[in-house]
Amino acid sequence: MPQVYTESATPPVVHVSRTMPVTELYRPPAPTPQSPLRSLVRVIRQGDGDLLSLVPAEAYREPLTWLGYSRRSILLINDSELCRSVLADRDEIFPKNDLMVGALEGLVGDSLFVSSGATWRRQRRMIDPAFSQLRIDTAFRSMVSAVDDYTQLLDGHAASATASATTSATAFSLDMAMSHLTADIICRAIFSQTLSTSVARDVFDDFLLFERSVASVNLRQLIFGKPWAAVQQPEPVVNACARIRHHIGTLLDPRLADGAPAMNDIVDAVIAARDAETGEAFTREELIDQIGVFFLAGHETTASVLTWVFFVLSQQPSIADRIADDVNAVTDGGAVELEHIRQLPYVRNVFREVLRLYPPITFIPRVALKATTIGDRKVKRGAMIMISPWTAHRNALLWENADRFNPDRFDTQCPRNGDSGAHMSFGIGPRVCVGASFATTEAVLIIARLAQRYRFHTSNSDAVRPVARLTTRPATEISVTVERR
Repeated sequence: MPQVYTESATPPVVHVSRTMPVTELYRPPAPTPQSPLRSLVRVIRQGDGDLLSLVPAEAYREPLTWLGYSRRSILLINDSELCRSVLADRDEIFPKNDLMVGALEGLVGDSLFVSSGATWRRQRRMIDPAFSQLRIDTAFRSMVSAVDDYTQLLDGHAASATASATTSATAFSLDMAMSHLTADIICRAIFSQTLSTSVARDVFDDFLLFERSVASVNLRQLIFGKPWAAVQQPEPVVNACARIRHHIGTLLDPRLADGAPAMNDIVDAVIAARDAETGEAFTREELIDQIGVFFLAGHETTASVLTWVFFVLSQQPSIADRIADDVNAVTDGGAVELEHIRQLPYVRNVFREVLRLYPPITFIPRVALKATTIGDRKVKRGAMIMISPWTAHRNALLWENADRFNPDRFDTQCPRNGDSGAHMSFGIGPRVCVGASFATTEAVLIIARLAQRYRFHTSNSDAVRPVARLTTRPATEISVTVERR
């Protein structure tokens, strides 16, 4: 029987934990929590509007925290039950935040990423079955092919030593490397095309421009702006969105033509999706919306996590060596196959721990349509509700040594209260990411393959710090070199 692409296809595997005393645990880069006033001064001094640096110390301890002063008021939520309640939104009073919608709607329209209420429920009803029937073995072959191609490129960058010559390593941007690799994988998974085709490459280039330039959160507007005020995007972003949608349409139209061959990829699955209540399919514009979401979420979020994974491994070579040893033991020094993914629990734990410390979506924003109450806090109409994976994942009441890197924590009950909802990188409740299994399989493969083959070295590690942009990214690009093992 063929394997079907579901979370249950990868059962948990238990292995013996190798515990470390807290004094030996590594603290990856993160802002040091401070008082609200000091946090505000820090953000002003940095000049980059980074929300992570604005979060006060109390937000890392309390289930509910008001974030400084703002005209509309901003409430951070760490408590998983309250997060579930807001995301379930049974009374439909917490739609996607207006700043988030304003940042993304030019690219993805009224898609799954930004829609709320009945529109979101219809789209989710149609997309869930499409993803549940996507065969993991087909998707995995696309992932392997992309990693194979990328290792050839990395081999060209790598330092090596032979009996006849020594080759120096070439420095490159870790951020760009992970973006390129994950974009190639998602392009193959969506369209059955590599990133090397001219149209696909144009889409990638414009996505990079969008991700780096989109005004997702303007600190001045956040503090002084009115709720539901228009979000003005820079002209280059507006133009990039138009080009991306045009290019996606160019790739999509041959697949919509009569007699188009079946490709068994994401486009096929979404074209075939039907609303169980009405029997209707997605329109062409809706397909462009959803494909834009899949490309954005399918490569940018994974690239964000993998950038932090390989930075951490460059700072903790013993962790990287342990991964390489585990992979070689499972594969007998050979290629990583689909059946090996579930046999690599430590690799999965490293991925989960980096997800905890650097969740790609730093904050999940909502807005209150009317005055209400969340927990013991009264919330006025227009208030911004920030579900905060960043602070929930670093809450000392939930996580032992919360700001330290310790993949072995997942071998025991974790977090402290046993609430699995405290780890919310893929969402929580009804909003769990539809691509979580795809992303996990992809990440475990990439970590296993690259750590098995290379050692990563960072040349600017002292300058590395995270900022909250469209995803959790380094403030400046991380420069790395690699050497062959």
